[in-house]
Formats: sequence, structure tokens, C-alpha cells
Amino acid sequence: MAQKVKLRKGDHVIVITGKDKGKHGEIIKLIPKDSRAIVQGVNMIRRHQRQTQSQDGGIISKEASIHLSNLSIEDPKDGKPTRIGYKFLNDGRKVRFAKRSGEEIDG
Repeated sequence: MAQKVKLRKGDHVIVITGKDKGKHGEIIKLIPKDSRAIVQGVNMIRRHQRQTQSQDGGIISKEASIHLSNLSIEDPKDGKPTRIGYKFLNDGRKVRFAKRSGEEIDG
């Protein structure tokens, strides 16, 4: 069973554990069914690519998915890892906020 995903595509995250610990990146794609995400420049793998009409063959580097438990959102104020909370504003909107600084994550 997949857990509730508090991260979204386009969020800036930090890897908090694993071989890429400490690396920063932006979420390119979320896979909520598997609780995984693809983060730009993180968890790079090398794949042998067969040549097709549209692209050349060879060994290419691309991002592999990483489990959401290994990611933490970057605090908008100081850039350190933080957890996410939800709050309702006076106009009725539900927004995400960084628990570390209290800063809103959504615009």
C-alpha cells in the first residue's frame, strides 16, 4: 500500500541517506504507486542504449528512481532538510509549510 505523498513534481529536495547523501535536486517525476521519485542529477546509472532512428547508441547516463523515504524537502529559508506540514489560510486554501522554519512551500 502506497503512503500519502507530500512531495510534488518540481520540489527541491535533499537526499538524506544512501550513496547520494547530501545531494540536492529537483523532482522530475513522481511514482506514488511505488513511493519513488526521479530527482535530477541524483542516483545516476549508466545504461547501454541500442541505436534507433531518433537517437544514437552507446552508453548513456540517466537518473534512476529513489525511494521517497530517502528524500526530504529543502527548507525555503535556509536550504536544510525539513518535514512538511499542512495548514489552512484565512481564505480557505490548504498550503504546505516547512516545519523547520514555518515558511510556506506553495506560492
